[in-house]
Amino acid sequence: MSENFETIAIRTQTERSLHKEHSSPIYLTSSYKFDDAEEMRALFANEKEGNVYSRYSNPNTSEFIEKMCLLEGAEDGFATATGMASIFTTFGAFLKSGDHIVSSRSVFGSTHQLLTNVFSKWGVTFDYADLDKPQDWEALIKPNTKIVFVETPSNPGIDLIDLEFIAQLTKKHNVLFVVDNCFATPYLQQPLKLGADISIHSATKYIDGQGRVLGGIILGRKDLITEVMNFARHSGPSLSPFNAWILSKSLETLAVRMDRHCENALKVAEYLEKHPKIKLVKYPFLKSHPQYEIAKKQMTQGGGIVTIVVNEGIDGARKFMDGLKMFSISANLADTRSIATHPATSTHSKLTEEQRLEVGIEQGSIRLSIGLEHIDDILADIEGALSN
Repeated sequence: MSENFETIAIRTQTERSLHKEHSSPIYLTSSYKFDDAEEMRALFANEKEGNVYSRYSNPNTSEFIEKMCLLEGAEDGFATATGMASIFTTFGAFLKSGDHIVSSRSVFGSTHQLLTNVFSKWGVTFDYADLDKPQDWEALIKPNTKIVFVETPSNPGIDLIDLEFIAQLTKKHNVLFVVDNCFATPYLQQPLKLGADISIHSATKYIDGQGRVLGGIILGRKDLITEVMNFARHSGPSLSPFNAWILSKSLETLAVRMDRHCENALKVAEYLEKHPKIKLVKYPFLKSHPQYEIAKKQMTQGGGIVTIVVNEGIDGARKFMDGLKMFSISANLADTRSIATHPATSTHSKLTEEQRLEVGIEQGSIRLSIGLEHIDDILADIEGALSN
């Protein structure tokens, strides 16, 4: 098998059936037949590999997992129904009452809710650390710290941290290092090769890339994924075979899609950085980005998300979004279609104003997910909205 990303993503598939199909079929089955009683016993005893029940595994989810493991350099993986299910399952598999997490302060709104309102009920405590203050992280690690969790680039602040630095820190303190790699995808960034123990994706985003299905995946060492599986098999966050089939097919075009997303996003960021109505532009491959050197070190391109702050606060943000003609106003991202989101009133609305400001979300902040339309049309729509 080739070692090239695109070839792996396209040519990895389940074994063909007697029908000799060229494209993998969809295995819409909840359960499987055993040849005899002994095979059933051996499969349930984990003495033999095979499918037992689609809550555990399915040929479509297995193909998707195999591809993602090869693309990100993981020994094993487990696919879940959503990206948040992947984060919850990872936390649930490794945390117990009395444990502690150190997390980047700039995280997705639902991850914040898990930390503050869900795991806190079960006696798990946490501390937030700022991605732009790596010198503060070690002091937050306690004897009961079990996980260090980061998003890089973060949602929606587009902040970054040096993954190799955090990896050295977590190994020093024997703490699990978990990375939400959703914004970068395996094509742009591979946290496991930089020292992370687990890499998580919301496959709903760029892995699918067309706004069709939900999904998530957890990737890492085999011993860690075994722990994840033991938790997930009984808690049941499994990915459906149909969604797994869609996601595996979507991986075939991930590289070409991400190349265009990144190309368009960089042009948008460069254009907006010079615009008089824009207060701030954040994009990893802009030289003005505070962690530009880190981005160049651990990412191959800057991704498809540009976060801006418009003048005039909430009024300016509403005027801009209402002035868009082609962009979709949606809470989603990473679609073929360009999307604008106002985090303060949507994805991060459950945070207090103080909490939002701590992670750089102002009332004038807008997250732009730059799609695959022609760049001239994208820029024309943005300019039209800013001219209102």
